[in-house]
Amino acid sequence: MTEQHTRLPESMADLTAEEMNEINKGTFADLLGLRMTELGPDRVAGEWVVTPQHHQPAGIQNGGVLCTVVETLASTGGAAWYGDRGVVVGVNNSTDFLRAVRDGKLTAEATPIHRGGMQQLWQVVVTDADGRLVARGQVRLQNLPHRS
Repeated sequence: MTEQHTRLPESMADLTAEEMNEINKGTFADLLGLRMTELGPDRVAGEWVVTPQHHQPAGIQNGGVLCTVVETLASTGGAAWYGDRGVVVGVNNSTDFLRAVRDGKLTAEATPIHRGGMQQLWQVVVTDADGRLVARGQVRLQNLPHRS
């Protein structure tokens, strides 16, 4: 059985973090437990709790979880900035895993490095509850303007 989720609005420019969490219900981000705590065109933040369901066989969080968080926050921020001009899609995700995590709350913050007419580049930093760097990633986004 699949759960229906809310369709994206025409523009994400004015969405709050709470509204985005509602839209994400039933999606992959929701399955991971990712919750947005801040959403704006210049910064997006989120958090999740690492559980055994996030682990790979060695008993640490799977790197795919980190890649998903990096992609999700960067794309959300890029879409909030691009607004009603069109949609954005990720075209590259490069995530470095710096510290193994078995459990606990992680937070992530996405900020833009470059925003141009056709592409954006966002940086995402993931830290643990002690403020230690867990991962760092960047996502290149393609801006796709609406056709006139």
